[in-house]
Amino acid sequence: MTWLAKLYQTFEDHSHVMGQFEKKANDREYALIPVSHTTQSAHIEVHLDQNGNFVSGKVVNKSEGSTIIPCTEASSSRTSTPVPHALFDKLVYVAGDYSHYCGEAKGTPHPDYMNQLRDWCESSAAHPKVKSVYSYLSKGTLMADLIREKVLWVDEQGKLLDKWTPKMEEQYGEKPDIFKVIASDQSAAFVRFAVQVPGESEARLWRDSSVQQSFIEFYEMNLAELDLCYVLGERLPYADKHASRIRNSGDKSKLISANDTSGFTFRGRFRSSRDAATISYEVSQKAHNALKWLVERQGFTVDGRVFLVWGTGRLDLPDPFHDTFALYQDEEDHAAGDLTHKEFAGRIRRAINGYRYDGDYQSEVIIMILDAATPGRMSIVYFRDLNKELFLNRLQNWHESCSWLHRYRKDADNRYISFIGAPATRDIAFAAYGPRASDKIIKDLMERMLPSIVDGRKIPVDIVRSAVQRASNPVGMEDWEWEKTLSITCALVNKTYEKEGLEVSLDIHNTNRDYLFGRMLAIADVLERRALGRDERRATNAIRYMNAFAQRPGRTWSIIQTNLQPYQARMGTDARYYNSLLDEVGAQLKPEDYTDKPLSGLYLLGFYSQRNDLYTSKKDKEAVAAEPDHDYEQGDN
Repeated sequence: MTWLAKLYQTFEDHSHVMGQFEKKANDREYALIPVSHTTQSAHIEVHLDQNGNFVSGKVVNKSEGSTIIPCTEASSSRTSTPVPHALFDKLVYVAGDYSHYCGEAKGTPHPDYMNQLRDWCESSAAHPKVKSVYSYLSKGTLMADLIREKVLWVDEQGKLLDKWTPKMEEQYGEKPDIFKVIASDQSAAFVRFAVQVPGESEARLWRDSSVQQSFIEFYEMNLAELDLCYVLGERLPYADKHASRIRNSGDKSKLISANDTSGFTFRGRFRSSRDAATISYEVSQKAHNALKWLVERQGFTVDGRVFLVWGTGRLDLPDPFHDTFALYQDEEDHAAGDLTHKEFAGRIRRAINGYRYDGDYQSEVIIMILDAATPGRMSIVYFRDLNKELFLNRLQNWHESCSWLHRYRKDADNRYISFIGAPATRDIAFAAYGPRASDKIIKDLMERMLPSIVDGRKIPVDIVRSAVQRASNPVGMEDWEWEKTLSITCALVNKTYEKEGLEVSLDIHNTNRDYLFGRMLAIADVLERRALGRDERRATNAIRYMNAFAQRPGRTWSIIQTNLQPYQARMGTDARYYNSLLDEVGAQLKPEDYTDKPLSGLYLLGFYSQRNDLYTSKKDKEAVAAEPDHDYEQGDN
């Protein structure tokens, strides 16, 4: 019940923003929904006056379609059985003349809708604007009015068109708006209402908090049966059905469901689902509505799997799935060219410390991953709640220890920039499985990486091994793909061999066999590249033999060295520096290390650091060496 309690508390803490719509980057609207309400994408908007007369109708733009609708327990979880919502609904429920244009509907959706709406209007919690809607719908002319307004379209027989064909476009002109916003036929259109009252600024009933409160009071009158709520520990009206539409408005999957009374769900264990656990209606509504809001606000989805991180005090927290650049991207200078490793560590600490010192020392961080194996059942595949200070400490350690120099990020001007830090989990999937990896593989990797980020566990060996193998095979990739794969793999290897304390800057005193072999390969690559010149783009011998070199370094190095001789001769005296550097690095290898024993991922770090050092100009080296060290102290925990 922990997840329900955390979500319930999140709703209570942010109830002051309830019903206030916000916009996402794609202009889609979302809001924290009140109790006894849900969201639905509306297609048609009908305006009435206070006397219940039709004023106008229009098709709703997709970006403005998100609508807060009053709902009952049954309607919020309805599937194929017709169960009406309380106020806004599809044409089959709200239109009294539906059968004239679409044929007879299954069951009695419209009478059921009108009876429920009448009960609301006759209750002590009735609202005058809702009475206006009831008065209008009682006339049974909704579809006729919408057809007259050219919101809905009919054929020659006066029946609603199923679809819009190119032939109709030639006959009637431009495609009507209703066919641009609805995927199925017009009869499935969802309708919302606005009532214009002189002197009142808010006509939209889905934005009117007084209408929302009116329905909450009306529906609470019907919640009579009490039971023990396992979340709050109090006797409250219990929830018989629980909400769906958690990931999006079309999502039918539920986190809590117990509708299999004829199978083996309860047999031999419980007489009913209430014997297993009972959750109050209030807790169920608030927890699910808070979850929907958080998913829309700061969650992201990969192949149907939702990844969500939030704080019980402060909602916004550094996302463990993002890279280090996302932490300090608001700083004026992003470039890594002039900054040392210590300075980047300082940036990470400053960015994370901004989340530490907000006065809320007791808050927690919740990490939740949701997925649905079937269309009707959703599960929490990962759940973690931990102290915020502990979370930030572990996240800081991840960004500092799984770090390397990367050059694949772009700034606002679409220019490539450099940063030192940890890669994003999606980019780790890119390095391990390539750019054509399916979303299913990506989402599984992202879930598997979480314990390494928030719990400090080792990165799964198969992920590191796969990335090393791909980075060792540059011939099979384009240059940009290999460079990105190489830097990400170096970060993973650096984390795996964390005790080695390696950095991007070249460690000339490191005598590790794999590191030295990597340095030699880099020197051979740069030497041949300099001999070929800028106009020659073909791969060097070092790059072509890299995969074989990783498997059999002793034998392959002899081949590379032989193939390197013509380029050494071509460069003449200009090759003297590289030749002496090769001799210097080779001399550090012990005779017993010069074998065909396969290299570990450490050779990639030696390769990257040596190549980066050779490509860094003498002027840049002197500038970095002359800079004083900056020591950034971590704040008290």
